Amino acid sequence: MSDTKKFQAGFNSDASQAPVRVAFLTRRSSVAVRTEVEPEMLTYPEVFFRIAVAFELLLLALVGVSLAWNAPLELIADPLHTPDPAKAPWYFLGLQELLHYFPPVVAGVLVPGLVIAALIVVPYIRANTRVEPLWARDRDHRLVLFAAGVAVLSITLAVFKAYPVLVVTLVIAGLMFYGAGNWEGTSSKRQIWLASKSLSFWIMTWFLAQLVVLTVIGTYFRGPEWSWVWPWKG
Repeated sequence: MSDTKKFQAGFNSDASQAPVRVAFLTRRSSVAVRTEVEPEMLTYPEVFFRIAVAFELLLLALVGVSLAWNAPLELIADPLHTPDPAKAPWYFLGLQELLHYFPPVVAGVLVPGLVIAALIVVPYIRANTRVEPLWARDRDHRLVLFAAGVAVLSITLAVFKAYPVLVVTLVIAGLMFYGAGNWEGTSSKRQIWLASKSLSFWIMTWFLAQLVVLTVIGTYFRGPEWSWVWPWKG
C-alpha cells in the first residue's frame, strides 16, 4: 500500500524523539533484556500516610490561627447601605482589580476562561518534555520571538493603562532576558541560576507575581469609588 508508514531502523533511547519502537527478531536471535536493581518504595500506604500527616498539621495550624485572631467579618448586610468600595473576598481581588483596567468581558470572561482552558489543555501538550533551560537551544531565534511577544503585550497593557500588570511583565521579562546573556562564560551565580530555568518556570512566575501584586493593590490601595489611596493615610 502506498499510504503505509515507512519505519526506519535505528538506535535511540530518547522517548520524546522516538515514541514508537519496532523490534525485528530472527529465528537465530533471542531477546536480551538488561535490568538494573533500583530502590523501591511502596506508594501505598506511604504516600497516604504523608498526606494524612500534612493534612493534620494544616488543620492544627488553621485552628491555631482561628483561636488567636478573629475573622475579618463585617456587620450584617444592609440592603439600604452598600459599602464603598464593595470588595470581593481576597482570593478574588486580583480578578476584581483587572476589571478596573479591562472591559468586563475581557477581565471577567476571557481571561479566566483562557486560564481554565490552559490548565485543561497544557497537560496534553508535549512541550519541553526534557525541562531544559529556555535558552539552551536557538537562543537568537527565541530572543526575537520573546522580545516581539513582550513588546506586543506591553503595548496592549499600556493602551489599557494597566500599569501594575505592565511593570510586573517588564520586570519578569528583564530577568528572563538577563539570563539569556552570555551566561556560559560568566561567573555570576545569579545569571547562571536564571539561565537554568525553563519556559514553564517563567510563565508560572509571571502568573503568580501578577496575582500577588493585583491582590495587594486591591486589598490595601483601593478606596471609595475604587480610587487609589495610600493605606498609611487612613
